[in-house]
Amino acid sequence: MSYGGPDRRRGGPDRRTVGERIRILIVDDHALVRVGMRAILEREPDFEIVGEAEDGRVAHEVALETDPAIILMDLSLPAPGGIEATQRIKRDLPATGIIILASDEDEEALFQAIRAGAAAFILKNVGPDDLVTIIRRVSEGEFLINDKVFAKPAVASRVLKE
Repeated sequence: MSYGGPDRRRGGPDRRTVGERIRILIVDDHALVRVGMRAILEREPDFEIVGEAEDGRVAHEVALETDPAIILMDLSLPAPGGIEATQRIKRDLPATGIIILASDEDEEALFQAIRAGAAAFILKNVGPDDLVTIIRRVSEGEFLINDKVFAKPAVASRVLKE
């Protein structure tokens, strides 16, 4: 199935240019979470939800079909989990910004996410306005870690070394 547009896997022009919509894939194993994120994000005129997935395998398939600029990836997914799905997607779509959403301050998961190629590690208790801001910032190439996780000196030091 083809959705048109440049193929970023081959170094084509990036879709994140000014005036274009940010293409987003939502990945979470809870339907209610996906519906809630969709409701928040669809209010933004510069966002386009290109798909949803309930596990890492489907996320990889949908990402290859839709070529999103941003993926909101639940850390705790059925096999493969969020970290492995991130690795697979980044291997095939290196320009895609993946935002890992975690339920708690799991420092080891943070480091695994960084090594897998995630552009952001955010706790799920983030507010809607902050989520929108994070998506825009990651689409512009920024790397972000939730302040609550990064605030611990040992974590900050390790992140800077990674």
